[in-house]
Amino acid sequence: MHEVSIMEQTLEIALNHAQNQGASQIHRIKLKVGELSGVVPEALKFAFDVVIQNTIAQSATLEVETIPVECYCSHCQENFSPSDIIHICPHCGQISRDVRQGKELELASLEVS
Repeated sequence: MHEVSIMEQTLEIALNHAQNQGASQIHRIKLKVGELSGVVPEALKFAFDVVIQNTIAQSATLEVETIPVECYCSHCQENFSPSDIIHICPHCGQISRDVRQGKELELASLEVS
């Protein structure tokens, strides 16, 4: 489960930011996770509960925002949300390889005191 190592790295980044701000506690960590990121949000939440133990984030909450897939059709020149793993434009039927969002894995915000 690579989500554990992802959460370990995320926590390390959060702890460094908290330390730089002179914070003594992390209250909330918000992540943006794209549907195509290869990360399972439920596994992230489980890993989070494990890695925060005995840190200044031990009472923190994890918020995960799922980012849907959005593609761009160069033929129609419009964005669309694909309905399948093959990104077919619903307007013209062309296949798009231009994924504009949905691959993210980002530490979006951190609440500290």
